[in-house]
Amino acid sequence: MSIQDIVALLGALAVFLFGMSTMTSGLEKLASGKLAGLLEKLTDNILKGVLLGAVVAGMVHSSAATTVMCIGFVNAGILKLRQAVGVIMGANIGTTLTAQILRLGDLSSDSLLLALLRPEMLGPIMAFAGILFYSFFNSGRKKTVGQVLLGLGLLFIGIKSMETALLPLTELESFRMLFVKFSNPLLGITVGALITALIQSSTASVGILQALAANGLVTFSSALPIIMGQNIGTCITAILSSIGASRNAKRTAAVHLYFNVIGTLVFLVLLYGLNAVVGLSFWNQVMDRGSIANLHSVFNIACTALLLPFNRLLVKLVEWTIPDTGASDPVSTVLDPRFLSTPPVALERARSVVVQMAEVALTNYNLAVGLIADYNTKKLDTLNENEERLDHIEGVLDDYLVKLSRHSLTSHDSDLVSDLLHALSDFERIGDYAVNLSEEATALEEQGLHLSPEALEELHCLTGAVEEALTTVVSAYRDHDSQAAFRVEPLEEVVDLITACLRERHVERLKQGECTVDVGTQFLEMLINLERISDHCSNAAVRVIHQYSEKGALIRKDPHTYLQNLHRGDSPEFNRLFAADRARYYEPIEEK
Repeated sequence: MSIQDIVALLGALAVFLFGMSTMTSGLEKLASGKLAGLLEKLTDNILKGVLLGAVVAGMVHSSAATTVMCIGFVNAGILKLRQAVGVIMGANIGTTLTAQILRLGDLSSDSLLLALLRPEMLGPIMAFAGILFYSFFNSGRKKTVGQVLLGLGLLFIGIKSMETALLPLTELESFRMLFVKFSNPLLGITVGALITALIQSSTASVGILQALAANGLVTFSSALPIIMGQNIGTCITAILSSIGASRNAKRTAAVHLYFNVIGTLVFLVLLYGLNAVVGLSFWNQVMDRGSIANLHSVFNIACTALLLPFNRLLVKLVEWTIPDTGASDPVSTVLDPRFLSTPPVALERARSVVVQMAEVALTNYNLAVGLIADYNTKKLDTLNENEERLDHIEGVLDDYLVKLSRHSLTSHDSDLVSDLLHALSDFERIGDYAVNLSEEATALEEQGLHLSPEALEELHCLTGAVEEALTTVVSAYRDHDSQAAFRVEPLEEVVDLITACLRERHVERLKQGECTVDVGTQFLEMLINLERISDHCSNAAVRVIHQYSEKGALIRKDPHTYLQNLHRGDSPEFNRLFAADRARYYEPIEEK
């Protein structure tokens, strides 16, 4: 390789990493929309995830690119680690499609569809479409979609540019002959892994092997370890993409590596052991393009079939090797599986973890609100770390409660499991909306925009009401206090009043030209997220009342009727609290 090739490789790596960062940033903004829901449905069980990974990898002809996209989704918080495992397994199957096509000739056939789906074509098209969206839409969802497309396009361009920069290596005869000169299986695996890591493409690596096989230079015994090594070498792309990403994104890259390493070790021992004991008739058989493609496909399908039942163990392995840092994990210290056989104890421990989730959500809310008036990157980093912790606790606690529900429970304990599942979801969503608030504050900061003093003052009244509602429900959950929980609904009703009022005032400011569209968009998004936080506070408060109040039976039967009766004015206590909260938070705005 020349100096020019090395410089080109560094530039390609920079484009690749920047594309990953750009795509992740855009995906984070889309996380609360339909994309998150769609991916949730497509990966809600392991088999769906495998199918999705196989289809995507087959379309883009790259397991590495599919895994990198998966890492981006995990880094953005759209996919959880356990959902990503199936997609990664499926990607290893989908990528074998390219070798099957190559057995028929060349991928650059007359098929326009196949040509457009190749990374070197798909990348520039997506980047161009993305920059059009990003440039011509000043704000909103279309601009964010443009950012995702641009990042994804740059990611594909980076992958292909790295392959191109390393192309001179593949043209060296001595380099090509490395594929067939090693009879030692461990050496063959090492060579296959190193070569694939160097040229950044298992597809290209398999293509070289097929080309050599066409000349009668490859036997089964020499092809097997090389193909095994190629699967390991292709993991370098995913590892590179996880640089600077979240801990779970790094774990996703590790899943890809462990999956391929474990599969290789198992089949290495199995096949070489069988050949040593009984002698395999095809061991020294000369391979052609088709048999190389079939070996590649069968090996990857067999690895997936072997490890698919152990997908949860694979997740535990990467969590063990890449542990959480900093403060001790409340999930691992409190939720001991041995307590599952004693449901009352397990439930109390689970409830204490829900309280911890609630306190983290409250902390993140206060951090997010603080960013609106006084932006601070250190506070933003703390908020994002807390959000990662919330997601982790939510996943583990959800799994713990589902396992508990399979035990023999009393009617009361079964109700409590249901309430805890709803509550942990509410507090996790509150954390998500706090992240949304921080993103809106970041958008204003990056564009050099500021809310007017009037808007900040109005927003202060709203955030104060939401903060009291959230603080009250956290306290109610911690102290089993149904009276405190009852005070949340009047506050929620006041939050709705304030939100409606501020929307109307914002529209008037827009009409008068006192507010720009860009600032106004972020202001409206803030109102939406604050109102949704208040809604989830109401949901969580109802769960406390259900468990610790004489009204519990009515709420369990029909919570909507219970809330409607309150809003209709049937409760003098509700009316009194609502009037007091209205005077404190809404009337100061109404009087202006």
